[in-house]
Amino acid sequence: MEHNNYKCIKCGNRLYETDEFRATGGFWAKIFDVQNKKFTTVSCTKCTYTEIYKTDSSMLGNVFDFFTG
Repeated sequence: MEHNNYKCIKCGNRLYETDEFRATGGFWAKIFDVQNKKFTTVSCTKCTYTEIYKTDSSMLGNVFDFFTG
């Protein structure tokens, strides 16, 4: 993907990929394996430098994660 506002701070490339992942946070979330933290990543396609941004996690997604393990 290319965007005029994006420029890799390491190599100056303007092409990037985005993805997301979830992680647990806190004692009870770890006990019940609930991934209640959501992050979005932006990675340069040339040098693979990656920036991580915390995003809002929906309650429905947390419940779904709990029941699907």
